Amino acid sequence: MPNLRSPVHRVDPRAVRWWTLRGLCSAGLVLVVLLLVAWLWEPARGWLVAPIVLVAAWTAARALVEPRWRYAVHRWETTDEAVYGLTGWVVREWRVAPLSRVQTVDAVRGPLEQLLGLATLRVTTASSSGAINIVGLDKDVAEQVAERLTLVVEQVPGDAT
Repeated sequence: MPNLRSPVHRVDPRAVRWWTLRGLCSAGLVLVVLLLVAWLWEPARGWLVAPIVLVAAWTAARALVEPRWRYAVHRWETTDEAVYGLTGWVVREWRVAPLSRVQTVDAVRGPLEQLLGLATLRVTTASSSGAINIVGLDKDVAEQVAERLTLVVEQVPGDAT
């Protein structure tokens, strides 16, 4: 039985840039649209002030607070018995997946992750809670861990159901 402690590895420091860019791309896009509407449609300016202020505050939180907070929280670890993940910034999730429950192991790289040399390690299990996603890993580390876990999981008895 795995012991209940925090995983030992931090994600790659470049993950802070990735989370910052994601925050700017999502919340920042909404802010740009609101500002554009206010600039082009003069009658809307008065009632758009409050939404613009709220979205600007949310964008600042997503770009300045969330990435650093996530970096402080996110941890991961793999052993010959289990995969551990600790994630979140508002709601924290601590998950352990015994290797006997692992069905697939993938290294996934979205466009921003590719740009920054990062990857997400996705460990799919037989759990109804879904996969454990370890985000913000160096792409080479993610590939090495995926290969190692695949080899270890092949040796674990059971059918992962």
